[in-house]
Parts: sequence; C-alpha cells; structure tokens
Amino acid sequence: MADELYADAQLAALYDRLYPGATDFGFYLPLVMAAECVLDVGCGTGALLHAARTRGHAGRLCGLDPADAMLAQARARGDIDWIRGDLASAGWVEEFDLVVMTGHVFQVFVADSALRAALAAVRRVLTPHGRFAFETRNPAARAWESWQASAPIEVEGPGGERIRLTREVLAPFDGRSVTFMETFSSPKWRQPRVSRSTLRFLDAVQLGQFLTDAGFTIEAQFGGFEREALTPASAEIVTIARPAR
Repeated sequence: MADELYADAQLAALYDRLYPGATDFGFYLPLVMAAECVLDVGCGTGALLHAARTRGHAGRLCGLDPADAMLAQARARGDIDWIRGDLASAGWVEEFDLVVMTGHVFQVFVADSALRAALAAVRRVLTPHGRFAFETRNPAARAWESWQASAPIEVEGPGGERIRLTREVLAPFDGRSVTFMETFSSPKWRQPRVSRSTLRFLDAVQLGQFLTDAGFTIEAQFGGFEREALTPASAEIVTIARPAR
C-alpha cells in the first residue's frame, strides 16, 4: 500500500528496485497459486500477482491499491483486475479464497479503530473457508534501530541516473508505533522527495487478540518467510488466519 509519495510516477516506477519483494515471494506465491480467487491488498506495482499469472495461475487475481501511479505499473498485465481504492471502500462479500497483505502493509493501520475496520473488511471479503496471510515486524526485534544506521540504498533510474534512498527515525518506538522519514535524492533532480510514515508494531499476543476480536482463528504463525519457528526474538510475525467457525 503506497503512501502519497508513490503518487509520483517516477518513484512508482522505481519501487520494485528500491524495495525488492523476492524475500517474501517464497512464502506468499505458493499460497496464491493454491487459491482460486485472490485479493492482494496494497498490491503496489502488482509484482506478486504478475508472478502468479506468469507461473500459470488461471483463476481470479485482484490487486487493490490507493495509488494511481503504482497501479499504472501493475497494469502492465491486463489479465489481472486492478482496483484503485482501499479496504474501507471495498464492497465485496465472501468472494476471495485468499487475501494477502505483503510488504508490511498490515503495519500502516496505526489506530485501533483503523486496524479493526481493516480486519472486519478482510473478514467480509473472505469466503467461509478462506485464508488471510500477512506479516508484521516483531517489535522485540527493534527493526527501526537498523534503519538509520544502514547504508543508503542506491538504484539506477530509467535514464541512468543514480537515485539514493536514506531513512531517518523521527520518533522511536513508544510502545505502539515508529515514525520515520525516507528521503529520495538524485544529482539530476532539482530537490529531494521526502516521505514521512508511521507504522504500528504489535507483538504476537496483541496481534492474536485483534484477530480473535475480528472473528479469525490463527492457522499458523512463523518467525520469517522460510516458515521458521516464531520465537520472542524473531524479526517477523508471519501469520495465516482463517475465519472462525
């Protein structure tokens, strides 16, 4: 789910280079391939659904994202449904066998009310036997401490220009969320582009309570995309949930 920065067509075109998704495809792609009807919430450039179709998925694939510029990239494939919008505007009822949120989209729902509304919408669009797969960073791993210290990410733009991404934590973890800034710059640009974001961090117990309250049962949880065991020190909380019966 791209923020308003990715209404910028130039940055949307660079998204997959700046944030490569190959690390989680090994987990999500088999789930997509095994489901007949799939909704990717916050699909961005559509890379996951593109990969599924390329590998022969013959069922319904639908990507949902609020950013036109990101969907312009996704629409390179016309055999997938691309919808501009968000979960709040989704009118589907029991239509999808699988809903996925990749790229830590789950963490953009910062307020309790927003998270509850998102989970209720996922519950509504899933079939009774459907599955909801997503990941959220484990707060115990304190990922934000590495963001500022990490080396800048540099990629080559479409015109051969070098584009640099740096991160700065503006408000560290307060027991609930982290606010940070990303700065995109290039010697060929008149000025940098700047994005400010806030992400919610839930531990496994808090997450489980939100899912239970929304009518879900946890089918499986992992500490990473290789399906490793979830431990207190795991970097990720990767979850597959089902509607409770």
